[in-house]
Amino acid sequence: MGSADGPTADEPDGGSRKTRDTAVSERRFRFLVAGYAVSSYGTFLNMVALNLFVYETTGRALAMGLFMAVRLASGFVAGLVVGGLLARFSAKSIMLWANVAQGAVMLLLILAPESLVTGALMAVSVVIGACGTLFMVALRSSIPEMVGEDRRAWANSLSITGRSMAMVAGFASAGVVVSLVGYTAAFLLDMATFVICAVTVALLPIAGGKGAGSEAGASGASGAGKGEKEAKSGPRWRPVAFLALAAAPGLGLMVALRGVDAFGSSSHNAALPIYSTSLDASNPAVFVSAFWCVWALGNIGAQQVIQRYTQRTGKTVGALGFGYGTVVMSAAFIAAFAGFPLAVTAVIALIAGAADGLTEVAYTSHLQTLPATLRGHAFGLSATFENLGFGVGMILVAAALDRFSPLAVVGWSHGAAIVVAVVFLLRVAALRRAEPAGPMGRAGGAGRAGLRKEEAVEGRPDRGDRDGAEVSRG
Repeated sequence: MGSADGPTADEPDGGSRKTRDTAVSERRFRFLVAGYAVSSYGTFLNMVALNLFVYETTGRALAMGLFMAVRLASGFVAGLVVGGLLARFSAKSIMLWANVAQGAVMLLLILAPESLVTGALMAVSVVIGACGTLFMVALRSSIPEMVGEDRRAWANSLSITGRSMAMVAGFASAGVVVSLVGYTAAFLLDMATFVICAVTVALLPIAGGKGAGSEAGASGASGAGKGEKEAKSGPRWRPVAFLALAAAPGLGLMVALRGVDAFGSSSHNAALPIYSTSLDASNPAVFVSAFWCVWALGNIGAQQVIQRYTQRTGKTVGALGFGYGTVVMSAAFIAAFAGFPLAVTAVIALIAGAADGLTEVAYTSHLQTLPATLRGHAFGLSATFENLGFGVGMILVAAALDRFSPLAVVGWSHGAAIVVAVVFLLRVAALRRAEPAGPMGRAGGAGRAGLRKEEAVEGRPDRGDRDGAEVSRG
């Protein structure tokens, strides 16, 4: 007998309808990723073009550092408030206006008279930094509503692939675009990428945000319902944001590891130009470009493997994949500065990219197991930790590179990430060993962690091998 929602699972029409709905949602998500990749190309293009323009305009390297600091600080603040915005507005509106604002501020820079260029540059720094974080958090926190819980790993992998390809294209073409057509044309191209992404978002029906929160609240478990009620009634963003991690205490260590990893990332980003100059002082950009291109190939290759793995097994890579991937990635970045032959360094860069892709999918998929009303806050707080780690890292690393070798600085920075990752892996292993002794087993633990009941059921293939519950019980 059919339910009010339509045919049951035993009826042929039910299965075919679900297949059609899945195909439609995946097709729409592919279009969204295409628009996101285009805007990401603009983001990486302006990273290079704007820094060059700032230096040429001011003639001071300090101005470039200030520009980057303002950009990171804006992303830091945006990460703190985006959870509250997602509780009040739809993910679609946030993604749309984030792109509109970035396109508008680029137009402001193009039209600004010479006397106002410095102020326009600061406005660009603030808007690009904040809106980039808003778009990223809105996208990642809404993926389960857009494609379904069982396809979130596939969707995460696809979006990361698009971003990696855009990064390579943006970095590789920035110098050519600026040298051939000038800054104004480069900024116009950048603005066009944000307009294209905004149009893509406007044309697609995108779930998530305000609507997803009310839906999740109606179907949450008793533990989650209590947390969500507190989240909604919180007078400020701060308790709500930290409630997202309190709902899954083990997740706090995961987010902390993400911040330390961002600190490590600042070291190899700052050290690469110096190391490249020591290899070929006449043309240092060659090694940097080649390194990031090979890194991206490894990242994209890992996404293809992950997509096939999840499609074949129905599992995600899990929290352990995040921990092991962080160890491998950090070790590979350290080895990249050890002075190995170029062929060996290329293999190391490939491994670093693959491990980076693995950690990105595992981390994003894991945070997506939180209830919808807490998910946006968790992603926002994560973005804040990442911006903080990277920003502090850039300051400390820049000072350290004046006194120590790139290998030493990268070794210390990524070594810290390895230490925290080992602690995280030991924590996960201890929780797994303790599971059989629990009075309610894994399902009970997940319920206490704030996950929805249907997400805590043992044996759910879309959760992956113990993905979600094993860390979240803290």
